[in-house]
This record gives sequence, C-alpha cells and structure tokens, in this order.
Amino acid sequence: MRPSSTRSSWHLWVLAAAFAVTILVYWPGLQGGFLFDDYPNIVDNKDVQPTDASLPSLVGAALSSPASEFKRPLASLSFAANYLVTGLDPYWMKLTNLIIHLLNGWLVFLLARALLRASSPRQAPTSAPVEEDIVAAMIAAGWMLLPINLTAVLYVVQRMESMANLFVLIGLIGYVVGRRRMLTTTPTVSPAAKGGSNWASFILCVVSITLPVVLGVLAKETAVMLPLYTLLIEWTLFHFRKPQQFLAGSAKGEKKYPPRDPRLIGLFILVLALPIVVGLTWLLPGVLKPETWAARDFTLGTRLLSEARIVVNYIVWTLLPTPSALSFYHDDFQISTGLLTPWTTLTSMVSLVALITLMLWLRARRPLATLGIAMFLGCQLLTGTILPLELIYEHRNYFASFGLLLAIVPILAVPRTVPFALPRHALLAGLMLCWTALTALTAYAWGNPLRLAEDLAMRAPQSPRAQYEQGRTYIIYSHYDPASPFTQLAYAPLERAAALPDASILPEQALIFMNARMQLPLRDAWWDSMVAKLKARRPGVQDESSLGALTQCAREHHCDLPKDRMMEAFLAALAHPSPNARLFATYGDYAWNVLDDHALGERMTEEAVKASPNEPAYQITLIRMLAAQGRKTSAIEALRRLNELNIGGRLDGSLSALRALPGLQ
Repeated sequence: MRPSSTRSSWHLWVLAAAFAVTILVYWPGLQGGFLFDDYPNIVDNKDVQPTDASLPSLVGAALSSPASEFKRPLASLSFAANYLVTGLDPYWMKLTNLIIHLLNGWLVFLLARALLRASSPRQAPTSAPVEEDIVAAMIAAGWMLLPINLTAVLYVVQRMESMANLFVLIGLIGYVVGRRRMLTTTPTVSPAAKGGSNWASFILCVVSITLPVVLGVLAKETAVMLPLYTLLIEWTLFHFRKPQQFLAGSAKGEKKYPPRDPRLIGLFILVLALPIVVGLTWLLPGVLKPETWAARDFTLGTRLLSEARIVVNYIVWTLLPTPSALSFYHDDFQISTGLLTPWTTLTSMVSLVALITLMLWLRARRPLATLGIAMFLGCQLLTGTILPLELIYEHRNYFASFGLLLAIVPILAVPRTVPFALPRHALLAGLMLCWTALTALTAYAWGNPLRLAEDLAMRAPQSPRAQYEQGRTYIIYSHYDPASPFTQLAYAPLERAAALPDASILPEQALIFMNARMQLPLRDAWWDSMVAKLKARRPGVQDESSLGALTQCAREHHCDLPKDRMMEAFLAALAHPSPNARLFATYGDYAWNVLDDHALGERMTEEAVKASPNEPAYQITLIRMLAAQGRKTSAIEALRRLNELNIGGRLDGSLSALRALPGLQ
C-alpha cells in the first residue's frame, strides 16, 4: 500500500526545518570579523582584492593563495568575486560560506538517501520506503548542525574545505546512481539495449570520479580523497559485482553471486592505485628528510603517535562535543613522544584497532555502519598521517563527520516496531538538541571579535594562540590610546601567552608593538624572551610574521624600536640551518629601509629569491633595489627572470610598473 502524500513528504518537512534552524543558528555569527589564516589569505593578500574583473586580475587572484603550492584557484576566485561585489566585508563572505554549507546539506541528504537505497537491494531504485527518506533527512539535519563543522562556515578561509567537499558530494552521488543503474535489470529491455545502457552507467561512474576530483582540487587538495570514498562504497555496498543480480545456482538450488566486474577493478587501479603510487614516490623522499620537520614541534614518528589520539578525539568532538574541546586553537595539545607518553596514546591506538575490527565485523550485518566508519577513517589518511601539516584542525572533519552520522543515525532512527526504538529516538533527539545548542552558542560568540576572543581564551586557557588573540583584540579595541581601559586589559593575556610552553614570539611582539605605538617604555624582559625563543628553535610561521610586523612598524615610523635588539632578534632567527625565504626577505626589508644598509638588504633579498625562486614578490623587491642603485644591467636580467613567472598575464601590471622605474629607462 502506497504511503499517503502527507507521510511521503515528511522528509521534506524535516529538511525544511533543518535548513531554517541552521540559518537561525548561524545568522548571529555572520556579523563577526576575520580570524587567523583569513589575514594572509584574504585581508593581507592584495592579489585576491582585484580592482576589476579583467583576465590578468582574475588569473592573479586565482594564483595568489599562500596556503598551498597548488594555490587553490577556485576558492581564491570566489574570494575575489566576493571582493568585487561587496568589498572586504566579512559578512558577505561568511554568508556565501553559509549558502555553500546549506547546498552541501542538500547534497548530504541526496547522498545519504542514495546510500540507504543502495543498501536495500530488495527495493527498486524508485520505490524507497518513506523511512529511508526521513533517515536521510535526519542525517543531513544533524550534519548541518554539528558544532565541529562550524569553522567551515564562519571561518572565511575554510570555504576552501566546503567548496572542495561540494564536488566530492556531487561525485559520490553520481557514482552511486551510476552503480545502481548498472546493477538494475529490466527484463523487458533487449540485451543490446541493456548493454548500451550499462556502458552509459559505467561512464557516469567514471565521470563522477574524475571530473569532481579535478574541480574539487581547484578549491582544496582534500578532494583527491573522492576515489577512495567511492572505493569504500563499492567495497561495502556493491562488491564490484557485474550487472546481474544472481547467476544460475547449483543443482541444489543455491544462489551464487556474480563475479566481479573487471571494468571497475581497472577503474580503481587508474584513479586510485596508480595516483597513490605516484604521490608516495613524490612525497616520501621529502617527508623522510629531518629538515622537512625542522619548523615543526614534532617529527614524523611523534606526529603519527599523536594522530592516533587526535583521531579518537575527533570522534568524541563530533558526537559528544564540549566547548573546551572545540576551542579552535589547539596548540596546547601534548604531543605523543611514546606509546605511554602520554598513556592515552596506547589506549587510542587500541581503540582504533577495535574500531577497525568492528567495522569489518559489521560489513555483512550493517553495511552502512561499516561504510560510515570507513569513510571517517579514510578521511583522516590525507591530513592525519605523513604530511607535515599542523596536527589538529576541526574543519578537517567536514566530510568525516558525515561518515560518523551515516554509521549511527540509521541505528538510532529505527522504526517504532524495532526493539528499544523509544530510547534510541530519545538519544538521537538529545544529540540533535545538544549539537544545535552548542553550535548556536559558538556562532553567537563568533558574531563579535571581542566576544569571540574572550570565549576562545576561556575555552583554552593553556593555548598560547588563544591567549595571544585575546590580548591582540584588546589592543585593536584600544585604538592605541594609553588611556583606554582595553590597554591595561591587554597585558595580562599577552604575558600569560608568552610564558606558556612552546609559545611563539607573537605575544612578545604584540607587547613591544603596542607599547612602541603608544610611546610607552619597552621592557628588556620582552626582548630577552623573544631572542631566547628564536635561539632555542627554528622560527616558525608565527615567528616570521612577528618579525615582519615589527619591521613594518619601524619602516612606517610608527614604532621607535632599538636597532640593536632588532638585529639581535634577526641574527638569532637566521642562525638556524636553511632559513626560510620569508625570513631573508624580512631581514632585507629591515636592512634596506630601517638600517639604510643597502648592501645587506640586497644580499638578503637575493637569498630570499634563491630560497623561493617561484615567488614573484621577492624578485620584484630585488628589481626595485637594483634599479634604485642604478644597476640597470642586473635589474634587466632580474626582470627577464620575473617575466618567466608571468603565467596568464598575472604579473602584467607589476612588470609595467617595474619597466617604468627611472633606473630602467
């Protein structure tokens, strides 16, 4: 008996309510400002702020991201489009992120429904039970409201993650549709017609893997995981089977599953196995070099040990989140240095082995639970293994969280006739309410920079970044007025951040910067602490940014900084092997513009060019230095090298300006 039209539309009501609640929950957060990596990628990245929509401007914007060697052009172009329409207003950028998140929520519903139908082969493709649609809608609702996914919406730069996964979700939906069509037999259709239709469905599977990967990688590299996710779907639900439902059985009437389809095996060899071999061949030599890890607080071994704990934490943070866990800044995480240091390293590894064992045991019993667990774990293979990335980021679970919901929601959202249905429904409702409440509270905090800084500092009292950000926000609100109440508030969190273990020189830089701008005394203890940290370990990105901020402040005559202390800091930073190009460039800037030592400034800029020959900014600076000294021949040769980087005309404006310099006429 067909369900009533009202009952058959319940999933639409669930989805509509989920979209409405998601918008209401996130709306206060749209009023907030930029944060952390938003600055180098958007706010301070002039290339992603084009003055027009000309081809050179757009090419320059597309290739402007400092976040990756692959530049993530599609995401950068979307930031440029926002800028062209609404300027550098974070509200509209966050609103764009929210729209992408809602679109992804709709795709999550379609994918979950397709997987639920595929896991019930007894059902025809067009006659899925009403319950499956409702379960899919609940998975989408939970996913849109998960607190762990908040940073992919309100943290502007993580549009890269949400855009990449938009294509991943489209690809997975297309693959499941194609595979179900391949396995559908229609007796009334002639064999020739069925064969043609089957090949068309196979081509749909191929296109669903390849095209979304290409487009998704243009937003962020995490889209390369799409072939793995499709392999997991094939392994759990379709078993690489040929189109027939069953082959003829034995004389005893036993049924035999059809053999594997060689086309699918060949497909995954081409789109997954071979790229893995090529990728590892390219990555491993660099990953195994100790200098690759020199700028990190961990090695390859300690990273792998730590990630076991982190992956287990991700499971807890997704399903049972707390404010202290979802603190955005996780630099207070204790790195694992051994199986029992800390002891949770070993227990986490045992837990992951148990989870994998459970996944394998459930494969024949609850394939969707197996698939969900496999997708969650598979998602961690890129960012949670051998790549020298930062250890923890919540947005890395944007897709992984879907896997966990796929594993648990169908078990909790069972029909009323199933035993213990009421407790399961109550647990699911409780989780949904908790997720919604925490996301709402966090989004409210994100709606105001001062409120957010205080909230994150409270959530992570041992995080140097969180304490520094609170102090930095107080400085911004003080407007460099010594009489402002925010001025006095800034000292405590900054000094607390400076004293925390493994803190960068950001807090000392902020204290020096603030007092110098306000013409207040600079304490020797701040300089001593900064130099000691730079001597103790290789400078990281935050240390380089700190020296750059002090250099800019001195160059623009906003800060009267003692030159001997600045030189002491630079020499301490450069004493480590293989300094970063950015550090050379910053020292060159300081030597040329503040010390008025042109020879030193030119030499340091040349070192920056050698360390990063594909970065146009360093070459542009060098050409200006050469032209200013009247060294026309050397400047023209440097200009020729710069022109080789002018891909798609992105440097046309810079090249024209350089050719017009007096020293090159």
